Amino acid sequence: MYVGHQRPTGGTTIVDVSDPANPRHLVTIDIPAGWHSHKVRVANGIMIVNHEKFGQAGADGFGGGLAIYDVARPSAPKLITKWMTVGGGVHRFDFDGRYAYVSPTVEGYVGNIVMILDLANPAKPVEIGRWWIPGQWQAGGEEYPWADWVAPRCHHPLRFGDRLYVSYWHHGLFILDIADMARPRLVSQVNTSPTFPHPTHTCLRIPQKLRGRDIMVVADEDVAKLWPSPPAFAWIYDITNEQLPVSIATYQVQGLDLDGSPQPAMTGCHQPSERFYGSVIPFAWFAQGLRLVDIADPFHPREVGHYQPQAAPGADRPSSNDVTVDERGLIYLVDRVHGVDIIETSVFG
Repeated sequence: MYVGHQRPTGGTTIVDVSDPANPRHLVTIDIPAGWHSHKVRVANGIMIVNHEKFGQAGADGFGGGLAIYDVARPSAPKLITKWMTVGGGVHRFDFDGRYAYVSPTVEGYVGNIVMILDLANPAKPVEIGRWWIPGQWQAGGEEYPWADWVAPRCHHPLRFGDRLYVSYWHHGLFILDIADMARPRLVSQVNTSPTFPHPTHTCLRIPQKLRGRDIMVVADEDVAKLWPSPPAFAWIYDITNEQLPVSIATYQVQGLDLDGSPQPAMTGCHQPSERFYGSVIPFAWFAQGLRLVDIADPFHPREVGHYQPQAAPGADRPSSNDVTVDERGLIYLVDRVHGVDIIETSVFG
């Protein structure tokens, strides 16, 4: 189990979970104060973690980007190289064992953009493509149209086939054609802000057809609201015609939004697991813990299980921040403040 830390300690911890009832700490990789590496991906014996400023101040000389490790021996990770960028660094990313799809801050651009890195040689990552919303390339002289709006920010891209499904915070979602990775091309875009004031966090393409349709699950994150509001929720989009994504359903934890009244941040949705089995999607739902949502009928998503973890020491409620599933069907639920719950369920049986 590879765990990225949201808050100080700030780094990455590797845990042996061959006996999931008795996790065994192997190693923790620390990073300097003012930075964090809260995301981690592993494939083909290579571990990638992000380096991003935590708040406004980060230790000088460290810098944002991606750290790339050899984890053939998980108890003894070896740093291969660090890919550097400027500014705040890299937020989320995807990694398929060859290519990394990242959301870095880049010199000359406003906010985070989309970038594709080739790690065929992990010691020498090579940028092969980038994409941004027109207006972000300040150094290129593009007119900036958002003086009275939230600055654009790519949250993270997820690849499926020759498409990237990209969340762009308060600028919505974008589907990109990457058949030519050097020249990503816009297919379509949707933005539910400002009608709904939550930022777009994850765009998860479902690999199989459901009810004969191509489906994408889109999670809004219950933070950074444009104004006080009810908790964020998840959307189900029909993308059979990918030039015209259409929302066909939503999902909210039952009883969480009774009358539309504002509620505190981190009460509602955060994100779905990017790994799942069949049509059941595990969600990290902040204070509501783990929610298992079956979208076999994408017009009528339904909850088929939930788990409410204990609040972390010193916290007044849970803050379920990330979730994933392993090949055994075990669920790993990460708390934003501290700790991981390992959960067994019959739903994937």
